[in-house]
Amino acid sequence: MNKWLYIILAIFLSVLIVLSVRVYGSSRTSDIQDCFVETKEMIVQGNSLEPLIMPRKTIKVLFGYYSCHEIKREDVVLFDYAASKNPVIKIVKGIPGDKFELKHSGSGWNLLINNKVVKNSESEPYLITDHGYRMLSLYEQDYHGIIPPNTYLLLGNLAGGSLDSTVFGLVDKSDIIAKVEI
Repeated sequence: MNKWLYIILAIFLSVLIVLSVRVYGSSRTSDIQDCFVETKEMIVQGNSLEPLIMPRKTIKVLFGYYSCHEIKREDVVLFDYAASKNPVIKIVKGIPGDKFELKHSGSGWNLLINNKVVKNSESEPYLITDHGYRMLSLYEQDYHGIIPPNTYLLLGNLAGGSLDSTVFGLVDKSDIIAKVEI
């Protein structure tokens, strides 16, 4: 009798283990399936990413990409800017946990991230205006020079500035709506 009880118990445990593996596996698959990336082609309207991306160039935009992937430094992204009816295209220059500071340099301010001067795609350092300094220095003071979780610093490619974090400040992850492939 005890022998049959052990056999039944062994079968029951085996079935339970198989079911738990299947449930865990389907859950992981579901997470991947829930990550739907919609690809669209769009035409760039502005010039803030010249010469990296020229005006009127058709770009491939991946909506939903950041639901499954982390935002990385140097990613080109579309940002939902409340003051614009169209999304704004920018480059991620600062990510959560980065140390950032502003240093006066001649006729403007250099932005340093992790103690390195931030440069555009042409290796030119960004020269932040006094207005941009006032905006970013508020974040520097409030967050002790550390970019907070789920927050990003976005810049255009023009060394002299554009409509970017020097104007609208740090950006919450929820406002970054797509990745741009270049």
